[in-house]
Amino acid sequence: MRVFTAALATETNTFSPIAIDRRAFEASLYAGPGQHPVTPTLCTAPITVGREVCGQLGWTLIEGSSSWADPAGLVARSTYEYLRDEILEQLQAALPVDGVVLGLHGAMVAQGYDDPEGDFLSRVRDIVGPDVLICAELDPHSHLTAKRVAAANFFVVFKEFPHTDFVDRARDLWSIAVRALTKEITPVMSVFDCRMIDVFPTSKQPMRGFVDQLYALEKSEPDVLSLSVIHGFMAGDVPEMGTKIIAVTDNAAAQGAALAEKLGRDLFSMRGTFMVAQVDEKTAVTAAVAAPKGPVVIADVWDNPGGGTAGDATVVLAELIAQGVTDVAVGTIWDPIAVQICMAAGEGAEIPLRFGAKSAPLTGSPIDKIVTVRKLVANAEMKFGESFAPFGDAAWISFDGIDVILNSTRAQSFDPSLFSALGIDPTSRKILLIKSTNHFYDSFSKIASEIIYCAAGKPYPNTPATTPYRKARRDIWPMVENPWA
Repeated sequence: MRVFTAALATETNTFSPIAIDRRAFEASLYAGPGQHPVTPTLCTAPITVGREVCGQLGWTLIEGSSSWADPAGLVARSTYEYLRDEILEQLQAALPVDGVVLGLHGAMVAQGYDDPEGDFLSRVRDIVGPDVLICAELDPHSHLTAKRVAAANFFVVFKEFPHTDFVDRARDLWSIAVRALTKEITPVMSVFDCRMIDVFPTSKQPMRGFVDQLYALEKSEPDVLSLSVIHGFMAGDVPEMGTKIIAVTDNAAAQGAALAEKLGRDLFSMRGTFMVAQVDEKTAVTAAVAAPKGPVVIADVWDNPGGGTAGDATVVLAELIAQGVTDVAVGTIWDPIAVQICMAAGEGAEIPLRFGAKSAPLTGSPIDKIVTVRKLVANAEMKFGESFAPFGDAAWISFDGIDVILNSTRAQSFDPSLFSALGIDPTSRKILLIKSTNHFYDSFSKIASEIIYCAAGKPYPNTPATTPYRKARRDIWPMVENPWA
């Protein structure tokens, strides 16, 4: 067998002012054919798992390019078309192939393209023809469009949020692909539109139980190969935004459709109950100070670079300063200019520094302090499951009993190693202020005495009922109370 694999992925917050070009992909991950690192990124696990699978089977794996950019705003049209066409040319040169296994995100939006993945998959189908297997792994925070479903044989989606299972789901993807290529099964997709948009953390009920049910059904239901929830991505203003259920069966489309609908209606019945309660910045800081021991983690959930924001909001930090709180470590605030100034000043320097809150309104005001530059690290990385997430050149600065990590490549706070990468022991601080909606939970919950979810400022459009969408459908909950009427 000859199988082609490649990856092209980012998550687009269409409300974000931060445009994406080639440099954004190169800062996070850009690897030419055969040059992908041993460890996968979030959306490139099909490549590294494919190496294992094809090596064991003696199949030929032809690797195309792999590209990943950390979430932000619209991708430049020329950048998307360049990266797309590069992979398509590599696929054309690889023909004939028996299958195409891709790593995608599913929430990319480019200038002139509301559905880049649909465009890309359709072009892949045009090249290989109707009989070649095409499948992909997707992030659940994506848009499942009719064009994508028509172009691909099947999708497998991360089940967990935080996405701790992206390698496991890549193994599922390849398992189904191998069985399909050897004619053991005929995978078909059934899709149900849940007519809603919500946030579904699997670290708490009721989504924890719902996902556990999916795992159980995959084992117990005859002919069911994979079950997935497309959560949807509420910061993507595109026509087919919303939550969907995917059932992949062995040539049992009617069974898959019935199961997808049952699961989708069950999910809809629990709408509005999934997200953990959030408090404002004053309540969050007061509660953290009152906690008997640390580290208390304050998660600034909506200034989350993983959702396409800048990660430079200062609302919570300003409240910590106003309340005179000390023994705090902040990881991170994105400010490439401030990092450059610190790099020039050098470790040990005491300098006046303005940092943060440069990207957008409603993210607070810049902080002006006399700071000490404690440590500088070039090309810093933190752990994220089995992979590493770069956060660029970084500077540890301190003032008034507060430590802040400034970074030059936007990245959410995946893991406590972001602090230790700069020489800070996160377990030694009373309060840790981080920026992430839920990906932090798996790792930070292991060291936290308490976690406080804080909604501060308005860096992210998190209330779909009032978000000023221009393209997104308005016939889903919570835009309407009963979309089934």
